[in-house]
Amino acid sequence: MSTPNRQKAPQGLAPRAGAAALLRAVLQKRRPLDEAFAAEAASGRLAGCEPRDRAFARALAATTLRRLGTIDCVLDALLEKPLPARAGHVRNILRIGLAELLFMGVAPHAAVGMAVESANASRVARHFKALVNAILRRADRERETLLVGLDMARLDTPDWLFESWSHAYGDVTAQAIVEAHYADPPLDISVKHDHERQYWADELGAEILPTGSLRLRETTRVETLPGFDQGAWWVQDAAAAIPARLLGQIAGAEVLDLCAAPGGKTVELAAMGARVTALDRSRARLERVSENLARVNLAAELVAADAALWQPKRQWARILLDAPCSATGTARRHPDVLRLKTPGDRDKLAALQARILAHASGLLAPGGILVYCTCSLEPEEGPRQIDTFLAGRPGFSRLPIRASEVGELSALVTAEGDMRSLPCHLDDRGGMDGFYAARLIRSN
Repeated sequence: MSTPNRQKAPQGLAPRAGAAALLRAVLQKRRPLDEAFAAEAASGRLAGCEPRDRAFARALAATTLRRLGTIDCVLDALLEKPLPARAGHVRNILRIGLAELLFMGVAPHAAVGMAVESANASRVARHFKALVNAILRRADRERETLLVGLDMARLDTPDWLFESWSHAYGDVTAQAIVEAHYADPPLDISVKHDHERQYWADELGAEILPTGSLRLRETTRVETLPGFDQGAWWVQDAAAAIPARLLGQIAGAEVLDLCAAPGGKTVELAAMGARVTALDRSRARLERVSENLARVNLAAELVAADAALWQPKRQWARILLDAPCSATGTARRHPDVLRLKTPGDRDKLAALQARILAHASGLLAPGGILVYCTCSLEPEEGPRQIDTFLAGRPGFSRLPIRASEVGELSALVTAEGDMRSLPCHLDDRGGMDGFYAARLIRSN
């Protein structure tokens, strides 16, 4: 007796199903997008997909998260009444369809058809496939007017964040920060040997940024690029590559790298010739540091310990502290940050940063230099942290950062002599992550 053939899923359905699962993981389960994507790729809806389909699923989810406020505003206007609780993940299916139609340039027949197929593939959502079809077809017909008059920057950014950025940087810059989040970030690379920078720029077809990083406008699977297998470079945003260099000439020097995982700065310090002690409280994350070092054939001493409590019974003349933070400066790369972080998270992290910085200051030898940095745009995790620290410690002071140390990009140097990059900096070249760094010196 023959077994009837199972109907094959339409091409394009898997990445949409994967994207809906990613949205559910971020918005309902409060999981980071990268963590959710790894799980879906390993054993979820994306496990059997080709790399291009996995990449498309992540792009769908990321675009939807970047534009979530606008998408929800449009969707609510299109719905005659709110979706019932039993609608399951119909809202996420509609969100993805609107992202495709309004912001990704996907052909309408594909966006609408795949959304209907996604609904039909769900035991619960299939009862709403006619609604999905009607809503998205209407959105396609009215796409020229749906976005008119909407303040998308405000809609797509939680109020607390937009207000924080407006207060810290002004309304115009806050708007520019949000607009920078809409674009996919380029791929930035740090080379192992400075004298090979031009060679690898030519090999990779990359642009050399003023800060020394290589930039590829077209992202791709990094393991397929020339030089990856040789360990000639590693992926690192241009802004993230700056703080380690603020320690100065460190060839042969002992450097303490606190909160080191995942290890980009550890690799950078080792490539600069330092003898690095890299500390992180997570043994699992230190394994990743070890793997990153091994790939580029560099070494460091790895220590699993709490940076706020560790008692090594010695001091260092150079310390890099990349403190745990809200990571709001990385939202263009990690759009889930905007949906997962809260003011409470920022305040808890600021308190943790203060404890780690206070403890790290005791590990710094007299005359030594400590660079404190975070990938946050929040003043509480940057200049306010340093101002509070210095107010209670007369033996410490700022060692001002010069424009020449950041590629002559004077916009990255604050009036206080700190480094502050924003996602809208280098906007004509693809932007950069938001980063803050202060360089401190201990006099006694």
